Amino acid sequence: MVKPFEKKVWLSSPTMHGDEQKWVNDAFAANWITTAGENINEVERMVAEYAGVKYAVALSCGTAALHLAVKLAGERLYGQAKPDQGALQGNKVFASDTTFDATVNPIAYEDGEAVFIDTEPDTWNMCPKALEKAFEIYPDVRLVVVAHLYGVPGKIDELRSVCDKYGALMVEDAAESFGATYKGKQTGGFGDYAAISFNGNKIITGSSGGMFLTDSLEDADKIRKWSTQSRENAPWYQHEEIGYNYRMSNIIAGIVRGQMPYLDTHIAQKKAIYERYKEGFKGLPVIMNPFDAVNSEPNFWLSCMLIDREAMCRQVRSENQALYVPEKGKTCPTEILETLMKYNAEGRPIWKPMHMQPIYRMNGFVTANGNGRGQSNAYIAHGAATDVGADIFERGLCLPSDNKMTPEQQDIIIQIIRECFE
Repeated sequence: MVKPFEKKVWLSSPTMHGDEQKWVNDAFAANWITTAGENINEVERMVAEYAGVKYAVALSCGTAALHLAVKLAGERLYGQAKPDQGALQGNKVFASDTTFDATVNPIAYEDGEAVFIDTEPDTWNMCPKALEKAFEIYPDVRLVVVAHLYGVPGKIDELRSVCDKYGALMVEDAAESFGATYKGKQTGGFGDYAAISFNGNKIITGSSGGMFLTDSLEDADKIRKWSTQSRENAPWYQHEEIGYNYRMSNIIAGIVRGQMPYLDTHIAQKKAIYERYKEGFKGLPVIMNPFDAVNSEPNFWLSCMLIDREAMCRQVRSENQALYVPEKGKTCPTEILETLMKYNAEGRPIWKPMHMQPIYRMNGFVTANGNGRGQSNAYIAHGAATDVGADIFERGLCLPSDNKMTPEQQDIIIQIIRECFE
């Protein structure tokens, strides 16, 4: 009989190596306990080099990087706004639907209105066909915010082609995909502006922190200025535009600096976890979160699974609760997650799509067939791309993906999940 794990198996927790402490101690010894210092300078260099871009600007979090990327895009498109007005000035912006809300909240910060673009089933990212339909419905839109879900690159060439066709800028949210590549190039290098994250559960971490990535020195300098309260070059504190306290701490930068040499190791460990799940689930009516094996190499940040519709027991979710009816031979994400919890292991539902979130329910939502609100969730049953994100949310879950999880622990988790189908 399987017993609960004595020590919790996490979804994805920080993995420290010791080098992080060295660089934090260096910051203490030099008394650079501020938003400047050698750790910041070095980690910007290291990240830019790894990501294949010319410049990286170290910020307090990935959300700060996304916010300033959206603000910069807004000013480029619409000119500098009045002090009491956001850079998007009431304009609509297309955004990934299946993502964490940090992807889309910066649009609201800058007085824009997000229109959500449905997901495609091949990578669980923004659907290029739905994006094309969205431009037909909203031809004046000039900005697209694209996320790479769970470390899996989206269909970048197709998305970029649609953006270029309609003269739109792209903000690339690579918060979850640092280290993932598309056609040999790192994610974060495809957008007009891009952001990555070092949050505590990411592939490498600083406990917090993020980066703005760019090939433009002018853009990098602008982001540095905005992130330090927009101080002008004057003997006193002179301010001519709105600024933010968004610069990364030299302490946080020390942790990231110590993590950087282990990024490829973490990716290899995460990939082994994904492959072990894939092998362990053979014969079950499930698939792992998919990716384009020809053109992309994910960082495998989170391993996820999708249950076949025919193998789903009845499940219903309110805004903050979920119920299911047990059924022999069938299961659902709610049952699996509750069972994992009983054994002291952490899983998570798939991100609830943005168009289903209470705060954004009045926003536009476009699917590949050009429709949106009020459609069936079961795109598989209808053989058409109809609210793919809602369907993945209903049938999918994120599995324990911590790179400190042992093969023996993962084998037990696989056994637990297999028993849910009995």
